[in-house]
Amino acid sequence: MALVASTWLFDPLSDRRHTAVPSFDDIPVGFAIGPREIAVTRADLVRYAGASGDFNPIHWSDRYARMGGLPQVIMQGALTMGLANRVLTDWLGDPGAVLETSVRCRDAVFVPDDDDDDDDDAGARIVVAAVVAAQLPQRRVRVDFTVTSEGVKVLSHAKAVVQLV
Repeated sequence: MALVASTWLFDPLSDRRHTAVPSFDDIPVGFAIGPREIAVTRADLVRYAGASGDFNPIHWSDRYARMGGLPQVIMQGALTMGLANRVLTDWLGDPGAVLETSVRCRDAVFVPDDDDDDDDDAGARIVVAAVVAAQLPQRRVRVDFTVTSEGVKVLSHAKAVVQLV
Protein backbone atom coordinates (compact mmCIF):
# COMPACT_ATOMS: atom_id res chain seq x y z
CA MET A 1 0.00 0.00 0.00
CA ALA A 2 1.49 3.34 -1.06
CA LEU A 3 1.17 6.24 1.32
CA VAL A 4 0.11 9.49 -0.31
CA ALA A 5 -0.77 12.72 1.47
CA SER A 6 -4.52 13.26 1.59
CA THR A 7 -5.78 15.62 -1.08
CA TRP A 8 -7.83 17.67 1.36
CA LEU A 9 -4.61 18.96 2.91
CA PHE A 10 -3.96 20.86 -0.31
CA ASP A 11 -7.44 22.12 -1.16
CA PRO A 12 -7.14 25.94 -1.13
CA LEU A 13 -10.93 26.26 -0.99
CA SER A 14 -11.21 24.10 2.09
CA ASP A 15 -11.41 25.53 5.58
CA ARG A 16 -10.09 22.24 6.98
CA ARG A 17 -6.46 22.41 8.05
CA HIS A 18 -4.05 19.69 8.99
CA THR A 19 -3.26 20.51 12.61
CA ALA A 20 -0.86 17.83 13.80
CA VAL A 21 2.73 17.31 12.71
CA PRO A 22 2.99 13.83 11.18
CA SER A 23 4.63 11.03 13.12
CA PHE A 24 8.12 9.99 12.07
CA ASP A 25 7.01 6.35 12.42
CA ASP A 26 4.25 6.84 9.82
CA ILE A 27 6.33 8.60 7.12
CA PRO A 28 8.63 6.27 5.14
CA VAL A 29 11.24 7.28 2.59
CA GLY A 30 9.34 7.76 -0.66
CA PHE A 31 6.27 9.30 0.99
CA ALA A 32 4.72 11.69 -1.56
CA ILE A 33 3.52 15.19 -0.71
CA GLY A 34 1.43 16.69 -3.48
CA PRO A 35 1.55 17.40 -6.32
CA ARG A 36 -0.19 20.72 -5.92
CA GLU A 37 -0.84 23.24 -8.68
CA ILE A 38 -0.69 26.91 -7.66
CA ALA A 39 -1.94 29.77 -9.81
CA VAL A 40 -0.04 33.07 -9.74
CA THR A 41 -1.21 36.35 -11.31
CA ARG A 42 0.46 39.70 -11.82
CA ALA A 43 -1.56 41.00 -8.88
CA ASP A 44 0.08 38.32 -6.71
CA LEU A 45 3.51 39.56 -7.84
CA VAL A 46 2.65 43.14 -6.88
CA ARG A 47 1.34 42.03 -3.47
CA TYR A 48 4.51 40.02 -2.88
CA ALA A 49 6.64 43.00 -3.92
CA GLY A 50 4.88 45.11 -1.30
CA ALA A 51 5.38 42.50 1.40
CA SER A 52 9.00 41.72 0.54
CA GLY A 53 10.26 45.08 -0.65
CA ASP A 54 11.35 43.54 -3.97
CA PHE A 55 10.14 46.28 -6.33
CA ASN A 56 12.37 45.29 -9.26
CA PRO A 57 10.22 46.29 -12.25
CA ILE A 58 10.95 43.04 -14.12
CA HIS A 59 8.36 41.56 -11.74
CA TRP A 60 5.53 43.87 -12.80
CA SER A 61 6.38 45.69 -16.06
CA ASP A 62 6.70 43.98 -19.44
CA ARG A 63 8.57 47.01 -20.73
CA TYR A 64 11.28 46.70 -18.07
CA ALA A 65 11.37 42.93 -18.45
CA ARG A 66 12.02 43.32 -22.20
CA MET A 67 14.69 45.95 -21.47
CA GLY A 68 16.36 43.30 -19.32
CA GLY A 69 16.26 40.73 -22.11
CA LEU A 70 13.20 38.85 -20.89
CA PRO A 71 10.10 38.24 -23.04
CA GLN A 72 7.75 39.29 -20.22
CA VAL A 73 7.41 39.68 -16.46
CA ILE A 74 8.86 36.94 -14.26
CA MET A 75 7.86 35.78 -10.80
CA GLN A 76 10.20 36.56 -7.90
CA GLY A 77 12.42 33.58 -7.12
CA ALA A 78 11.77 33.97 -3.41
CA LEU A 79 8.02 33.82 -4.05
CA THR A 80 8.48 30.60 -6.01
CA MET A 81 10.45 29.15 -3.09
CA GLY A 82 7.89 30.41 -0.57
CA LEU A 83 5.01 28.78 -2.44
CA ALA A 84 6.93 25.51 -2.59
CA ASN A 85 7.53 25.69 1.15
CA ARG A 86 3.85 26.47 1.71
CA VAL A 87 2.98 23.04 0.33
CA LEU A 88 5.31 21.56 2.93
CA THR A 89 4.02 23.66 5.84
CA ASP A 90 0.41 22.87 4.89
CA TRP A 91 1.27 19.18 5.12
CA LEU A 92 3.17 19.58 8.38
CA GLY A 93 0.55 21.71 10.08
CA ASP A 94 3.29 23.71 11.83
CA PRO A 95 5.64 26.09 9.97
CA GLY A 96 8.01 25.82 12.95
CA ALA A 97 8.65 22.18 12.07
CA VAL A 98 10.68 23.32 9.04
CA LEU A 99 14.25 23.45 10.37
CA GLU A 100 16.08 24.38 7.18
CA THR A 101 15.38 24.83 3.52
CA SER A 102 17.56 25.50 0.50
CA VAL A 103 17.00 26.01 -3.19
CA ARG A 104 18.55 27.40 -6.35
CA CYS A 105 16.57 29.23 -8.97
CA ARG A 106 17.09 27.38 -12.22
CA ASP A 107 14.66 28.98 -14.66
CA ALA A 108 12.18 31.85 -14.71
CA VAL A 109 8.44 31.58 -14.18
CA PHE A 110 6.88 33.85 -16.80
CA VAL A 111 3.61 35.46 -15.70
CA PRO A 112 1.38 36.66 -18.55
CA ASP A 113 -0.70 39.77 -17.97
CA ASP A 114 -4.38 39.20 -17.19
CA ASP A 115 -5.24 42.06 -19.58
CA ASP A 116 -3.57 40.35 -22.55
CA ASP A 117 -6.43 37.93 -23.11
CA ASP A 118 -9.97 37.26 -22.02
CA ASP A 119 -9.10 33.99 -20.30
CA ASP A 120 -9.89 33.94 -16.57
CA ASP A 121 -6.94 31.58 -16.13
CA ALA A 122 -4.35 34.17 -17.20
CA GLY A 123 -1.18 34.22 -15.17
CA ALA A 124 1.16 31.35 -14.46
CA ARG A 125 0.86 28.01 -12.77
CA ILE A 126 3.52 26.20 -10.83
CA VAL A 127 3.33 22.58 -9.82
CA VAL A 128 4.95 21.56 -6.55
CA ALA A 129 5.62 17.94 -5.70
CA ALA A 130 7.75 16.68 -2.85
CA VAL A 131 8.97 13.36 -1.57
CA VAL A 132 10.56 12.26 1.67
CA ALA A 133 14.09 11.46 0.49
CA ALA A 134 15.75 10.39 3.75
CA GLN A 135 15.03 9.68 7.38
CA LEU A 136 17.49 11.47 9.64
CA PRO A 137 18.39 11.23 13.34
CA GLN A 138 16.19 12.92 15.96
CA ARG A 139 12.92 12.10 14.12
CA ARG A 140 13.75 14.39 11.21
CA VAL A 141 13.33 13.83 7.47
CA ARG A 142 14.76 15.43 4.38
CA VAL A 143 12.16 16.40 1.81
CA ASP A 144 13.13 17.00 -1.83
CA PHE A 145 10.95 19.26 -4.00
CA THR A 146 10.27 19.39 -7.69
CA VAL A 147 8.82 22.69 -8.88
CA THR A 148 7.81 23.18 -12.50
CA SER A 149 6.04 25.75 -14.66
CA GLU A 150 4.86 24.89 -18.16
CA GLY A 151 6.68 21.57 -17.75
CA VAL A 152 10.03 23.31 -17.09
CA LYS A 153 11.86 22.67 -13.82
CA VAL A 154 12.23 26.14 -12.25
CA LEU A 155 13.99 25.30 -8.98
CA SER A 156 16.92 22.96 -8.48
CA HIS A 157 18.51 21.48 -5.38
CA ALA A 158 15.22 22.24 -3.58
CA LYS A 159 15.16 20.50 -0.22
CA ALA A 160 14.11 20.95 3.38
CA VAL A 161 14.78 19.28 6.71
CA VAL A 162 11.71 18.98 8.93
CA GLN A 163 11.08 17.82 12.46
CA LEU A 164 8.40 15.18 12.88
CA VAL A 165 6.93 13.93 16.13
